[in-house]
Amino acid sequence: MDTAKLELAAKRYREAEEAFNAAGLDLQAEAVALLRDPDDPTGVHSTVADVTGWTPGYVQQLQAVADAEEEEPAP
Repeated sequence: MDTAKLELAAKRYREAEEAFNAAGLDLQAEAVALLRDPDDPTGVHSTVADVTGWTPGYVQQLQAVADAEEEEPAP
């Protein structure tokens, strides 16, 4: 039985999944940075939602989580 094609497909899948997850983290980080930008407070939530395709509720949740993490005291 030749499993070379299966192994290659599995490897490509893992690499694509890693790239997808990394891109998602990058997107969240950039969204949070824009949400925290003091120079553009008006309409920033809707801009982030429009560009990312996320719901306004998810954008608010993302900002709330980021704000809570920022307020946590350092160990």
